Amino acid sequence: MSLKANYYDKPEGEDLFGKMIATNKYALAGGLGWSTVEVMMVSKPKGYIPTVARYMYFTGPFVGMASAFTVGAYAANKLRGRDDGWNYVAGAFAAGGVYGAWKRNVVSGLVAGLIFSVAGALKKQSVDEGWEFFPEVKHHAVSAANPNRYDFTLTQERERGWTTGK
Repeated sequence: MSLKANYYDKPEGEDLFGKMIATNKYALAGGLGWSTVEVMMVSKPKGYIPTVARYMYFTGPFVGMASAFTVGAYAANKLRGRDDGWNYVAGAFAAGGVYGAWKRNVVSGLVAGLIFSVAGALKKQSVDEGWEFFPEVKHHAVSAANPNRYDFTLTQERERGWTTGK
């Protein structure tokens, strides 16, 4: 299995390892991004060991939640023998349990599980019905990302090499 695995490469209930790679690569990227912002803007640890500890404090639960969702949805599919949104709800509450354990608060885990389950059921419905839960970002004609690509002047540039005729 390669790192280019996607969650929907194989049908639900098959290829748990590939689905784990697919979810954990996004969780790892999100955890490292969140950790970077937290380390640079909030906690500002002094030294290498405290910095690595802060990275692990945030990235570990992100990967844990993604793994719990994947295993929970896979197990629900195998136990129930059906491929529907309830499998994603089971996986989402498993991920909410990891969140609640991370925060050491049962209520926050239940609330996170509820929020994750709504998102998971909507995602499963989008896959089944063929619409996109996260549509592709369309690049607009006007953008400041590459200002050399667009003409932001009020008047167009005149032709080169002309004279007044005198």
